[in-house]
Amino acid sequence: MFIETEGTPNPATLKFLPGRDVMGFSTADFASAESAGRSPLAGSLFALPGVARVFLGGDFISVTKTDETSWQALKPQVLAAIMDHFVSGLPVIDGDADDLDEDIDPADQEVVEQIKELLDTRVRPAVAGDGGDIVFRGYRDGIVRLHMQGSCSGCPSSTATLKHGIENMLRHYVPEVVSVEQVF
Repeated sequence: MFIETEGTPNPATLKFLPGRDVMGFSTADFASAESAGRSPLAGSLFALPGVARVFLGGDFISVTKTDETSWQALKPQVLAAIMDHFVSGLPVIDGDADDLDEDIDPADQEVVEQIKELLDTRVRPAVAGDGGDIVFRGYRDGIVRLHMQGSCSGCPSSTATLKHGIENMLRHYVPEVVSVEQVF
């Protein structure tokens, strides 16, 4: 098995591409070892000293390290853990990915569908290319609420991405959008 690695805009995060599906069409974001209980893969990665966050994408795994750890020391361990997981035949995750509630006004359903379509076709592919994901969490009174995951969570440029990139694009195509906020 050959696993490619790519850098991300977040210097603390590397993207690992095992050459096969990881989560398919869903994603899972684990901010701590405690939250990774339902994922044997994330659990084995958190067992490595220096792993701070694990994000499972469609065909990639993003790992964020602590400041005290170097990639030179951690990267070979992460590669071995990913390879061992896929060779073992264990599932990537037990059960389905969590679907969090969306805060929307039913009267805004048409606007919400436009926003989701733009996010799915124009934003998510670019964000996935950087080792993360963006999840729609709500729309009320012209304010779109989004959650950044994976390498995008905590990335120094994530606020600029939200405000200057995503907000401007949504306001251009959906005049009802006033602003974009990040939810944690």
